[in-house]
Amino acid sequence: MAELSLIDISKSFGGRQVLENVSFSVSDAEFVSIVGPSGSGKSTLFHLIGGLLEPDNGDIYLDDKRVNGKRGAISYMPQSPSLLPWRTVLENVMLGGEIIGDKNPSEAINMMAKAGLAGYEDAYPDQLSGGMKQRAAFIRSMLSPQPLMCLDEPFSALDEFTRLDMQQWLLSMWEEHRRSILFVTHNIEEALFLSDRVIVLSSGPALVKADYTIPFTRPRKESMVLSHDFLEWKKTIYQELRVMT
Repeated sequence: MAELSLIDISKSFGGRQVLENVSFSVSDAEFVSIVGPSGSGKSTLFHLIGGLLEPDNGDIYLDDKRVNGKRGAISYMPQSPSLLPWRTVLENVMLGGEIIGDKNPSEAINMMAKAGLAGYEDAYPDQLSGGMKQRAAFIRSMLSPQPLMCLDEPFSALDEFTRLDMQQWLLSMWEEHRRSILFVTHNIEEALFLSDRVIVLSSGPALVKADYTIPFTRPRKESMVLSHDFLEWKKTIYQELRVMT
């Protein structure tokens, strides 16, 4: 179980206000995406939730426990896969469990097979394609013990077709395991395709401009992105962002 609540979070750097009274929640097993203009504080939010930074004001709760400034409460996947080059792929994906003394090679191998990485257990990261590295990084997050996953634009460096494949794969894994996910992206289509809710942040200082519940049924199909309803939702969020630029 993982329920996240941010209450009136504010943060500034060198006198520049980055976040101002930001409040939102992520329910258990919910997939929530955050979109906003560049520099709107999306990554800063992750650093606050992960305990790398402390808010100037406000509180962060995970399962009703205040986690301001506390590290280790979330599983984090950055834009770069950040695989350790001297470790095999299997050793990389088991890293989270290894840190807490709870390695499970059979589960890791099983998840790698589902991710199309069977046969790469003993390979090293430089032998993988970009999409394969992202799959390995996601499995590492899935195998970490923390119930909340924060994904910071994990597919931004991939080409369009690989990105779509990764989105569909991510959804298949999420629907099987139902972890709570907070996902940052600049891509409106990606947010709509993946999410139960989409939160729109304003630009400098960031506050929650809109919080949309996305009505599309699951499982999501690729053809959905060309439907009239999908394009209308994309237009709505685009216009919300457009007025801030």
